[in-house]
Amino acid sequence: MALPMLSTDTSIPILLPSSSIPRPPLHPHLEWTPKRYLSDPQPPPMDDARVLEQEMAAARQLQDGKAVKKTRPRRTVDFNAGMGRWNLLRKHRPNSTYVPSMRPAPPFIIDLLPPIAYPGNSSTSLCTKFIHTSTNKIRCPVNVVTWTPEGRRVLTGSTSGEFTLWNGLTFNFETILQAHDSAVRAFQFTHSGSFLASADQNGIIKYFQPNMNNLTAWAGHREAIRGLSFSPDDRRFATASDDSTIRIWSFEESREESVLTGHGWDVKCVEWHPSKGLLVSGSKDNQIKFWDPRTGAVLSTLHQHKNTIQGLAWSPNGNLVASASRDQTVRVFDIRAMKEFRVLRGHKKEVCSVTWHPVHPILVSGGSEGAVLHWDLGGPEPTTLQPVTQPRATLSQAHDSNIWSMAFHPMGHLFATASNDHTTRFWSRERPGDATSVFSGGGEKPPEITDMSGQDDEDDAMVPGFSYGGTNKWWGKDEDTAVGLGDNSYTQRAPFSGDDPVGLDEFIPGFGTADNFGGGAGPSPVAPKQSGPLPGQEEMWTADSSSRGEEWGNRRGGWAGRGRGYHPNGPRRGRY
Repeated sequence: MALPMLSTDTSIPILLPSSSIPRPPLHPHLEWTPKRYLSDPQPPPMDDARVLEQEMAAARQLQDGKAVKKTRPRRTVDFNAGMGRWNLLRKHRPNSTYVPSMRPAPPFIIDLLPPIAYPGNSSTSLCTKFIHTSTNKIRCPVNVVTWTPEGRRVLTGSTSGEFTLWNGLTFNFETILQAHDSAVRAFQFTHSGSFLASADQNGIIKYFQPNMNNLTAWAGHREAIRGLSFSPDDRRFATASDDSTIRIWSFEESREESVLTGHGWDVKCVEWHPSKGLLVSGSKDNQIKFWDPRTGAVLSTLHQHKNTIQGLAWSPNGNLVASASRDQTVRVFDIRAMKEFRVLRGHKKEVCSVTWHPVHPILVSGGSEGAVLHWDLGGPEPTTLQPVTQPRATLSQAHDSNIWSMAFHPMGHLFATASNDHTTRFWSRERPGDATSVFSGGGEKPPEITDMSGQDDEDDAMVPGFSYGGTNKWWGKDEDTAVGLGDNSYTQRAPFSGDDPVGLDEFIPGFGTADNFGGGAGPSPVAPKQSGPLPGQEEMWTADSSSRGEEWGNRRGGWAGRGRGYHPNGPRRGRY
């Protein structure tokens, strides 16, 4: 297929490696040009029986005195097709490095493979295309976000102490749980996926099963807990607190093993090395410290930052650690030489969060100005001619306020961001030949549309997948059994390489109830609320997209002050 020539004076950055940039054809008259399939795929025709069924349902709602709700299109990002093609290609390709070449045209969308299929091309992992905005009915800042280990759902924790579960395929609301009495500040799944540990503003630590059964709760610190991280074998975890200490706990016994003291101020983050007995912490005293968790000794201290360290993240291979600071910089350190590897400057205000891509050497940072920057660390090091590393991709208006947390899907093709503007937003990779690309020019602001479907009190309580699951399945409904992933875990990934993808469960998981055994307040039921089954493919294509919801700007005053982040004039910009 003939490719348009790229002019040298364009302002759009070239994402392809230099070897893939199109060259002028040697014999233009011999170039093949496509004659068919030039337009985008068309939606399937509407079924007459389904139209009649919709009309009858609307008539029944009118008879019952209920307002007729229009079926809204639900954007879906399906990665199963790409994984199937990738597994088939691995069996039939002529050599171990063969990957079909991509063309910038809509017909090649079906040939787009998962990021793991392109180990040498980081461009396939830049999640810059806006997909969806998800907002709770009770609006409050979202402090933490994570994907469930099997990648089917997204879990968020807010300042109201609630856990909210969002569908990872259609990004709609699934269920909500009042998990804590104060703001949720940190949570993390074990590497096995069998448990979830969370911590809040009051220093309370809680354990949950994957079906959100609360197993235990206790006071771990005197002040707010800002960070929580599990050891590689899940036997221990570390917590960082505003009381200037880091505590190491035995997970099975819920017992404190040691207290690490050395920071002179609030400890804002702590991360356990993905494979070694090594801790790294960042504090309000502007220092990054490395700890030996066995002895509690400080191994090294870094003083490069000039302000509070707000976030830390280990690279998947454990050789690099990235830090986000209020001095508006992101710094990457190589622990093998214990030296500064890169200084990344691009944020206009303080940097709030940082995370790594699970496959490629891409670092993503979120700032208090609402910008998301993608940094490609696989390129050449800065030189005297270009001393500053430029962002590979910039979304300057991703959110309206501080981005407190970010998380990649375990496969690396989706990206979730949680913000102080009360929203959780989802992003995906650009697709070949996509005319609505928002990558160039810093990206455009996502539409001010709030999807709160399934959260109305009068709706029938229904969560997809409630009839599925078993005692040996992830997200099973059995509440008396601690279920896990077993060997189907995404945690054992070979970073920055084309390792084999893992198997996926073939069922739709659901949630049960949540019992609070540690707080002494009796069981706290989950309140799953869903407006009914997801619409069919025809409904999704034909429904009016203008009825997605009211502008979220008109809902700023809709929260009755249930957490620390409430302010009568809008979301507060300060987290601490």
